[in-house]
Amino acid sequence: MMTLQEIDAYFHEILPIDEFAGIDSSRNGLQVSRQAQTIRRVAFAVDAARQVFEEAADWGADLLFVHHGIFWGREEVLRGAHYRRLFTLFQKDLALYAVHLPLDAHLSLGNNARMAAVLGLTDVEPFGLVRNVPIGVSGRLTEPLSLDEVQKRLFGPAFTPLAVLPFGRPRVESVGLISGGAPLEVDQAIRQGLDLYITGDANHVAYHRCRESGINAIFAGHYATETWGVRAVAEKLASDTGIETTFLDVPTGL
Repeated sequence: MMTLQEIDAYFHEILPIDEFAGIDSSRNGLQVSRQAQTIRRVAFAVDAARQVFEEAADWGADLLFVHHGIFWGREEVLRGAHYRRLFTLFQKDLALYAVHLPLDAHLSLGNNARMAAVLGLTDVEPFGLVRNVPIGVSGRLTEPLSLDEVQKRLFGPAFTPLAVLPFGRPRVESVGLISGGAPLEVDQAIRQGLDLYITGDANHVAYHRCRESGINAIFAGHYATETWGVRAVAEKLASDTGIETTFLDVPTGL
C-alpha cells in the first residue's frame, strides 16, 4: 500500500515528468485526485476514456495511469462527454495519472525504447525532435529484416498496420521509431539516412516524401505503438513496491 502522495513522488522519480513542463501540452502528473488517499491497486491503459474508467473500477483500481489524459493545457467547461468522464472518476473514487511525452522519450521505460528492445536494436540513441527534445530512438538491427519480419517481431503475425510504404531497401538494418502521431517526422529519418521509419499515425503528405526519398515506413497505428510504456511502468511499479497492477487493453484500431 502507498499513499497518493507517495505514488506521485515515485512516478516523478522514475520518469522525467518535470523536464517536459512547457514542452508537452499534456498536464502530466496527477490529473484527478480521490477522496481516499491510500493506493493498493493501480490500473494502466493508453487512453483516459469512460470505457477504461469503468473497467478500472470493475477491477478495483484506486488509481488509473494513462498515456493520454484528459487535460491538455487549455480550459474546458465541464459539460457533455468531458463532464461525464469526470463524473465517472468522482463516482468511482478513481484517481487519474497521466504521462505523455516523458513516456515516449524515456530510454528504458518509454514506448520507443521498449519497441527497440523487442526488435533487438543495437547502437540505440535518442532520435526524433519535438520542440528540440528527442522523444524517439534509432538503432540498428543485428541482421537485416524484411518489413514483414519487423512487423511480426513487434506486433505478432496477425497484426494489420494502418499502412506500409515499401519504398526503400527490401531488407532493412537502420530503424527510427517515434511512437504515436509523428508521420511527418519521417523527414528526420530521411535526413539521417535510415532504412525504415516506424510511427503510429499515417498522413497523406508522407506518401510522396517517402517514395521520392526511397525510405520504408510503417504506420502501425497510434494505439499499437503506445501500449509499451504504460505496460513497462506497470511492471516496474509492481516489482519495486508490491502494488498490484494490471494493463487494460482497449484498442481503437487506429
